[in-house]
Amino acid sequence: MTNVAVVYYSSTGNVHKMAEAAAAEAEKAGAAVRLRRVAELAPQSAIDRNEAWAAHVAATRDVPEATLEDLDWADAVLFGTPTRFGLPAAQLKQFLDTTGGLWFQGKLVNKVVSSFTSSNNTHAGQESTILALNNTFYHWGAVIVPAGFADPVQFERANGNPYGASSVTDNVPGNVHPDNLAAIAYQTRRVVEIAKVLGAALPA
Repeated sequence: MTNVAVVYYSSTGNVHKMAEAAAAEAEKAGAAVRLRRVAELAPQSAIDRNEAWAAHVAATRDVPEATLEDLDWADAVLFGTPTRFGLPAAQLKQFLDTTGGLWFQGKLVNKVVSSFTSSNNTHAGQESTILALNNTFYHWGAVIVPAGFADPVQFERANGNPYGASSVTDNVPGNVHPDNLAAIAYQTRRVVEIAKVLGAALPA
């Protein structure tokens, strides 16, 4: 069985909604799945000043926190993050910065990886956020799987990002367009399919 980890950061729920869709689709594709959120780094005072942020933190308290063991276990990992000035959120970046030990042992080589993101408005850094994440994966020696234009869903009105599924939320919590959910589902199926093929081809 292919092991898939969906590792994400979400402040008000948009990326979380996409992550849940990815986890559900991976299970449908026959994978063993772990849905994991990375640790929150923002001070509680900042969270409390944003009603939607505080509500989301409370609502997802029971989602297990990501650990390095989740990456070691996984054959494929989908990473989700909101875009922050065209870059991944600090919370996800901090988690990635703890992977040096796994990297040094060669345990991240040939992991199948793919990313998705969300921003408040169009042209707000979705593509650059995913490209920035890829810099880490090059160092890992991972196999990066982009969404591409390999499925008709990518040509739907709200899609069109070949780097990875992305959502434009208009600053509304949990506002993920159905086209974007279909896009992350397609991207997940693609990741699982390639992970299965790669796993069968590589020596144990």
